[in-house]
Amino acid sequence: MFTGIVGGVGRVVRTEDRADQRRLVIACADDPHTIAIGASIACSGPCLTVVETGGAAGDMWFAVDVGAETLARTTVGQWREGARINLERSLKIGDELGGHIVTGHVDGVAEILARTEVTPEETGWGATARFDIAAPPALSRFIAEKGSVSLDGVSLTVNSVDGDAFSVLLIPHTLAVTTFGERAAGDRVNLEVDLMARYAARLMGGRGK
Repeated sequence: MFTGIVGGVGRVVRTEDRADQRRLVIACADDPHTIAIGASIACSGPCLTVVETGGAAGDMWFAVDVGAETLARTTVGQWREGARINLERSLKIGDELGGHIVTGHVDGVAEILARTEVTPEETGWGATARFDIAAPPALSRFIAEKGSVSLDGVSLTVNSVDGDAFSVLLIPHTLAVTTFGERAAGDRVNLEVDLMARYAARLMGGRGK
């Protein structure tokens, strides 16, 4: 379980294909003594299991094995050496729930339609960036204005919805500490819809509505 509050940005340093799965080795600034084998880490959205660690505090690496389903349904299959990814350690009992409840189970891949820089004069408080996102049609019904979504593992508030498209506004801090600072139109991002919206739709479907 996660909150969508990114703890750092890692970098893929090695990939290795193994039968129907792929092993990724990811460098980060954590302490290897604090990450147990079997721990869950959200890597730009998908929850992946740590199978190996190494290095030293502040300059460590961990390895994860990614199955065929995750490779097919997320952007992980496109990651190559050098790819930068958002990292979030799993939530502990008593931690602050700063974002929203995120499972790390990606629902689909969305595409950035446009990125618009918004000046301090327009916002009245600081430079931001507006992202217009195209959601897969099957998932757009779960996205509501002022609701929550997770994009590449980042908890964001939906500003507006127009059909299958929606927009989010990112503040300077989020742009600086996540990979969204380098995102542009045409990029694909992992989308996880709000957990409550998903279950509400399932319950309504069970009632024939």
